[in-house]
Amino acid sequence: MVLLDLSLPDSRGLEAFDQIFQAAPDSLILVLSGLTDEDTAHQAMQRGAHDYLSKGHVDAHWLPRALRYVIDRKTAQGALQGSEERFRAMSDASPLGIFVSDAEGSCIYTNQAHHTISGLSLEQTLGTNWSTAIHPEDRERVRAEWIDAARGHAPFQTEFRFLQGDESIVWTRVNSAAMLDGKKWIGLVQTVEDITERKEAEFVLQAAEESLFEEKERAQVTLNSIGDAVMTTDIHGRVTYLNLVAETMTGWSCEDAIGQPVADVFHILDGTTRLAAANPMLRAMADDETVGLGTDSVLVRRDGFESAIEDSAAPIHNRDGQVVGAVIVFHDVSESRAMALEMAHLAQHDFLTSLPNRLLLIERFAHAIKMAQRNHKQVGLLFIDLDNFKHINDSLGHAIGDQLLQSVANRLVECVRTTDTVCRQGGDEFVILLAEISQPLDAAQVAASLRAALDVPHRIDGHELHISLSVGISIFPDDGTEVDVLMQNADTAMYHAKASGRNNYQFFKAEMNTRAVRRQRVEGSLRRALKQDEFLLHYQPKIDLATGAMTGAEALIRWQDPELGILYPAHFIPIAEENGLIVPIGRWVLREACRQVQAWLDSGLPAVPVAVNISAMEFRHDSFLKWLALILKETGLAPRYLQLELTESILMHDAESSASVLDALKTMGVKLAIDDFGTGYSSLSYLKRFPIDTLKIDQSLVRDIVTDADDATIVAAVIGMGKNLKQRVIAEGVETREQLAFLQAQHCDEGQGFHFSHPVSAEQFARLLQTWNDAP
Repeated sequence: MVLLDLSLPDSRGLEAFDQIFQAAPDSLILVLSGLTDEDTAHQAMQRGAHDYLSKGHVDAHWLPRALRYVIDRKTAQGALQGSEERFRAMSDASPLGIFVSDAEGSCIYTNQAHHTISGLSLEQTLGTNWSTAIHPEDRERVRAEWIDAARGHAPFQTEFRFLQGDESIVWTRVNSAAMLDGKKWIGLVQTVEDITERKEAEFVLQAAEESLFEEKERAQVTLNSIGDAVMTTDIHGRVTYLNLVAETMTGWSCEDAIGQPVADVFHILDGTTRLAAANPMLRAMADDETVGLGTDSVLVRRDGFESAIEDSAAPIHNRDGQVVGAVIVFHDVSESRAMALEMAHLAQHDFLTSLPNRLLLIERFAHAIKMAQRNHKQVGLLFIDLDNFKHINDSLGHAIGDQLLQSVANRLVECVRTTDTVCRQGGDEFVILLAEISQPLDAAQVAASLRAALDVPHRIDGHELHISLSVGISIFPDDGTEVDVLMQNADTAMYHAKASGRNNYQFFKAEMNTRAVRRQRVEGSLRRALKQDEFLLHYQPKIDLATGAMTGAEALIRWQDPELGILYPAHFIPIAEENGLIVPIGRWVLREACRQVQAWLDSGLPAVPVAVNISAMEFRHDSFLKWLALILKETGLAPRYLQLELTESILMHDAESSASVLDALKTMGVKLAIDDFGTGYSSLSYLKRFPIDTLKIDQSLVRDIVTDADDATIVAAVIGMGKNLKQRVIAEGVETREQLAFLQAQHCDEGQGFHFSHPVSAEQFARLLQTWNDAP
């Protein structure tokens, strides 16, 4: 102990204190001060003095007591300091963070672990609230939990995140307890445990559990979403799972099926023998390999309903590779099997008539030839084409035409033996294979019976339809030994039958090929004619029967073949209609006629409207109106100079659609005429509705009007009807004065025919335009 008087004469005051304190820092230094240097004593206290005594109050009685007090206090302070140092040493050694706050909640102590966990130093935490470093996303929750615990005076425990200065996150678990002085609350002690690793492990485990759940859920949804049935069993062959499709197909719910023998739930039969089939799941487990069902397996549902199935079973292995069960995937193939049979039938049969098609015919033909060779017989092939079917089909529509084809097919089948084959070749063509005939006459007798069968009219949808057939016959081996050769020869004979007036049969003869080759050459030459501009137009005038003036003309196509010379439409138009070339040819006619009329007008000639015949294929083409408008635009011809002639059958094929096209043509300003009127199936209601300008009486009716009373009556009726409908009437094929006189007597408007002029070239017609109407 040092008793230091700072006011002695030789004392240097605080300097002396500093020297003593430096020499003996652990000593008890008491400072004596007078009344005048009390401030100096306080400064000494601040520098490390333990206390000071006023000289005026120190005597022999109080000095020992004061010294004892200082010594006891020093001892207590030393003990307290030692205790604090031990506490701090233990606190800093603890892995738990410790946070101590006073009654106001301000921090008064934190240990090293707390510094590490929170990322805050002691200086940063002293005086702050314990929630300062809590992650902002957790702060409100933790405060709410703290308030609830405080209200109930309960210990506080929670988990939250510390957000450190470098943005790293530390998960902690906090336990908090109050410091009490008796019953007085004087502060708070918190222990803070770093649980980051545990949390990360929990997150990993939670993610794994969620992933496992998702995988299980995904598998369940997938299995219930697929179109196949899925069933599993354990090693003992007892059902462990059924998906929804399997429940439907077996008739067992998954709940009822679990634990049942698989043979009870999955009951299968051999579709051929009707015996129980071996269960593929049991085989898969026994053989430890994937096993498939037989191709004709049938599943018997719980209620006895049967369905054809295909499946595949495979063993299920555990982690050690041991078989622990089996899975089977199967699906209903009843519809696909039925469809396969139907497709096989359709592949060899015509969809409309159900007759064998060409594919099956060739197969049976090859077999018939082998049998004929073996038995020294012949084989007959009849190639059949229905006469004028196209006319009926165009006039009454495809629905009626299809029913007619079915009726014809039935009659053909009734006329032959069961060993023979009736085939629909396509369109209105049929082929009959006569197996093992003794002589060609047998084929002729069949052809005669076919003609007789078709003489009876077909009653279809209120119509009484008459149709005949043209038959070509070829014989194996006389007319060929190959199927294609015999087919071609029968086809050639059939065309010869048509050329011979239709409704007859013809046996193939070698010279028929010459005609067939010529027809084929014409077809090939048509394409060349289009490319090389071999077509030309002739024009036949139309005459006003009252005044004799030329009122119009009809454009008629001619083909100037380099080898055959001038060919008329009858030689090539039917072929062009069959192969589709009629469309580009018709387009050429339209363009050339419009170009020529405009050329006459440009040269100052008194041109007249020109009529162009339009085929059915052109009229029904999607781009017909667009083509026509473009041709008129490009040639510059006014629409009033163009008249389109269409037959009744074209217009009545689809009357509603025809009316729409005719209205569009009328809007363009083009004139419209019905060609060959009186030979088709016109409906008077539609005739009145169609925007027709002219009715053109067919020349077949005009030809005999002088000698045939019926024709005369029909022509007179048509003229009268035209006048009543305010339509002009023109008679074509006027060749004699008598015909002209009859027509004039009936007040027919116009006439066309050889009596007035033959069709002439464009140059000749130009001269007619110059002179006709000027003639007296």
